[in-house]
Parts: sequence; structure tokens; C-alpha cells
Amino acid sequence: MSSHSKVVVITGASSGIGEALALEYAQQGFAVYACGRNQAKLDALSEKSANITPCIFDLNDKNALKSALPKDLAIDHLILNAGTCEYIDNPKQFDGALFERVIQTNLIAVGYCLEAWLKQMKFGGQVGLMSSSAAYVPLTRAEAYGASKAGITYLAKTLSVDLEPQEIGISVIHPGFVKTPLTDKNDFDMPGIIEADDAAKAIFKGMNKGTFDIHFPKGFTWTLKVLSLLPFSLWRPLAKRMIKT
Repeated sequence: MSSHSKVVVITGASSGIGEALALEYAQQGFAVYACGRNQAKLDALSEKSANITPCIFDLNDKNALKSALPKDLAIDHLILNAGTCEYIDNPKQFDGALFERVIQTNLIAVGYCLEAWLKQMKFGGQVGLMSSSAAYVPLTRAEAYGASKAGITYLAKTLSVDLEPQEIGISVIHPGFVKTPLTDKNDFDMPGIIEADDAAKAIFKGMNKGTFDIHFPKGFTWTLKVLSLLPFSLWRPLAKRMIKT
């Protein structure tokens, strides 16, 4: 890859949206640093394009992050995509360990990444934080997942304000349902579900434009945005019926 290529760092690149993003950015001529824990999958991904460099480490290991990327790497786009999803099936028997796992991976580890890599962002660079359309409205069983993604959305808003003087842009990504190994585990209807390749194209386009709220598919996400304006007393009974298990 050319030493003059723009650089993108993508976490959670071994599957799903992250894998599709790595391939999309590589096709667009970026030097891609594809991060994840699965060496075999990332090595296979790098074989698809000379523009992709695999980076193997665990995002939850704060010390590993310190040496995960070259210290002199100047980053144009940073997409913190890695995440997990687990549901609270019995709220009265609240699973604190599950809650901790999801918050750790989806939110706390993002803080580790920002600590390690924000200082390497180029002037005019763009940071993408992977939230979810679940952050727009409270959904049944999503106490852990939704809380983690709502935290990401709030984090993105505050960073957007505080990093503006440094000319670092922030995008918060709110996907609807995207076909990935995570959503393959869902046992409910997923309206408007799209392929990971389509999600990657939407994210690339939004990041390039410096869009703050990147959300898709529009029909589904705009519906949730409108529903989020309802008083909670009206939304609560709707939420119970929205996802049928």
C-alpha cells in the first residue's frame, strides 16, 4: 500500500459490519488496520486486499492497546465498531455479570481505544462510534445492550462538542438490523434487515461527509426517531409488543 494512502483503523473487523467496512475502505484506497481477536479470520481478510493489515489484540486489555498500532501512525478515520449483544431475559433475576460484560465491551473498551488512539488522529480526521438504533427508544430485554449504546450516543455528542476546536469530527452510527453473526442469534422478527455490505457503504459515505448521525435503513430508523418523541407513558405499552419473541 502507498505510504500516502489515507489510514483507517477499524475494530471488530473479523466479521459482520467490521469485516465489510475493512473491505469497503480497502476498495476505496485506504490503508486499513483491521483489528480483532481472531487471527485466522483477520489473516483471511488481509488476503483479500493488499491494503488490509491485521492487528490482533483484545480491546478489553488496556495494556495491549498501548502497543496495538504503530506509535507514529497518523489516523484519518477511526471506527470503533467492536461490540457484543446479550439480552436480559428475566429482569427480576437481573444478571449483573451479563450486564457487566456488555457494558465493558460496548462502552468501557471504547474509552480504552479513545485514550490510546485519539492522540494519533490527524487534523480534520473523523471518529466513528458504533451505537445502535436501540439507543433511540427503550426496547424489551435490552437493559444491557441498550444502556451501553445509549452511553455511546451520549459520549459521541459530548466528544463532538469538545473536539471541535481540534478539528476532529465525530460520527455516531445508529444501524437498524444488519445481517451479522450477532443478529443471526436473534429469535425475533427484524424489520428492514440489510446486508453488512450495504451498512458498510452507508457508513463510509457518512464518515467521508463528516455526518454526525449516520443511521440506516432510513425507513426503520426514522420511524424509531419519530417514536422516540412520544411520552414514555405511551411508548411503554408499544415497546412490549414491538419485538415478539
